[in-house]
Amino acid sequence: MKHRRWLMWSVLAALALVAGGLPGAGQPPTPAAAQGEGVELAVYNQDLALVKDLRTLDLEEGLNEVRFDDVAARIDPTSVHFRSLTDPEGTVVLEQNYEYDIVGSARLLQKYLGLEISVVTEDGQEYAGELLSGADDVILQAADGQVTVLKLGQIKEFAFPALPEGLITRPTLVWEVESVEGGTQDVEVTYLTNGINWRANYIVVLADDEASLDLDGWVTLDNRSGAGYEDARLKLIAGDIHRAPTEGVVVKDIEYEMAAGRAQAPAVEERAFFEYHLYEVQRPVTVRDQQTKQIEFVTGSDIPATKFFVYDGAQLYFGGIYAPIDDPSYGTGTNAKVMVMLEFQNGEEEGLGVPLPKGTVRVYKNDVDGSTLLVGEDAIDHTPRDESVRLYVGDAFDIVGERVQTNFRAEYDEDWIEESYQITLRNHKEEDVEVRVVEHMFRWTEWRILESSHEPETNDAQTIEFRVPVEAGGETVVTYTVRYEW
Repeated sequence: MKHRRWLMWSVLAALALVAGGLPGAGQPPTPAAAQGEGVELAVYNQDLALVKDLRTLDLEEGLNEVRFDDVAARIDPTSVHFRSLTDPEGTVVLEQNYEYDIVGSARLLQKYLGLEISVVTEDGQEYAGELLSGADDVILQAADGQVTVLKLGQIKEFAFPALPEGLITRPTLVWEVESVEGGTQDVEVTYLTNGINWRANYIVVLADDEASLDLDGWVTLDNRSGAGYEDARLKLIAGDIHRAPTEGVVVKDIEYEMAAGRAQAPAVEERAFFEYHLYEVQRPVTVRDQQTKQIEFVTGSDIPATKFFVYDGAQLYFGGIYAPIDDPSYGTGTNAKVMVMLEFQNGEEEGLGVPLPKGTVRVYKNDVDGSTLLVGEDAIDHTPRDESVRLYVGDAFDIVGERVQTNFRAEYDEDWIEESYQITLRNHKEEDVEVRVVEHMFRWTEWRILESSHEPETNDAQTIEFRVPVEAGGETVVTYTVRYEW
């Protein structure tokens, strides 16, 4: 069989063809040459980013074609906006297109049905002919009529004479722009893209006496948008924006942007923006595609903190099953776990006073040998300045609780229910502790405490709290009786 020598298609060749224009595409004689001037990246913590791309274009008088082939693969084409900064009145966008027919072996085979290609199999055999099918099998018909059927797994490489019209190597934005005058212009292109997200991560180190802490806050930026951003001006928006519903439309590298020293303030400026908060990195940041980057944005030392214990013994989560308020067993479940809580104030006097975006807080403490060990973690919501941060760190090993209903009475003719509880706290530690016992008045909105062994505090309309001291190696019992009336 006589074979012709074909041009082997590669990514490099594809790029060259795209840059030079495709034959027969009806393009303007001279596409506008673009040169990037700067990128601004505003990232929301909702898998969304606003990209602002500033470029310099050489436009001719009259009709021009402008192509951007380095946009994000997960762009929202309906959000694209093109405007001239140099001559906004004399530069008009007539048409805007988003082309995403990406070159690939499957698409090339579809485009070349009925045309001649050549293939080389794994055993080194070369076949050429008209492509009859390129789906499950590759079927070629040679010039002499012979038909060859090859499995895709048998083929080592394909060879195509040229890149078919319409196929591109990466998603491309194309504009038809009419300019009143020719010359150099600065333009701005903005668009929204998915695939970029950020979250806050906090590292807290407790002091040895557990009365203060050091805090470092890190922005963790994850870019899977399909594009990289070189020396971008980076803004991070903290808050929950509302988005209209739309229709139809594994971290590889981890790079840490560390502060030079603990004494230096993080190079991130925080300010209010609309009903949200904005954090702007004060230096250019390169965000590569398929990269997770961390940047320190807040730090504080010797922040006063309080560690305390909470016993919430009632098991009030019934999986959506409603129980009547006159059921004696309603809400009588118990658990033995005593929660370890950590609380600090996000105030300037305490060494912070910076709005804290929602994120994960990991709490560490140094062991006697100097090694730092994790003692727990929790998630916080967006926290304004001058508000407290309360963390559920874990459950105490040496403090246990027990909750038992000791009495239940109901007089339905007189419209009341009474019940009594006994809560026992046992402290196996070598030092005295205070446990905050939380009880929920869940049967009815109208209630009053008839008697109690300890003075309760009212936390809200249906919650009371006892501050209970428990001696080292000792036990303390709390009792109370509540009446519900309707």
